[in-house]
Amino acid sequence: MIIAGLVLAGLAAALHVFIFYMESIAWTSARARATFGTTEAEAEATKSLAFNQGFYNLFLALAVIIGIIVVAAGSSPIGLTLVFVGAGSMLAAAFVLAVSSPEQLGAALKQGTLPLLGVVCLIVALLV
Repeated sequence: MIIAGLVLAGLAAALHVFIFYMESIAWTSARARATFGTTEAEAEATKSLAFNQGFYNLFLALAVIIGIIVVAAGSSPIGLTLVFVGAGSMLAAAFVLAVSSPEQLGAALKQGTLPLLGVVCLIVALLV
């Protein structure tokens, strides 16, 4: 179950690296504008905000990735702590998005499902 939790958390990290790319690198591209539902003018006006937001997503992903590496290296308590912090923060951010912007529920579900499943698997593994 720990392996399943780490794989799911790793997939969540990969998704958040992609979100980083979309927000911090490709924000004004046609694909990013279509994904996030912004016009060209809106994308230009919010470019610096999206850039910063993208790095938040990258840092959460890095916490999970480093945690997985540390677990694989044999230090489970430290590694799992990093995975829980990163994936738990991803999950919390998805919850905030769903509550603060109900019209973004789909995005919140996409952002939060993998970390939720990863955290649940890890909790179950630690309790069994």
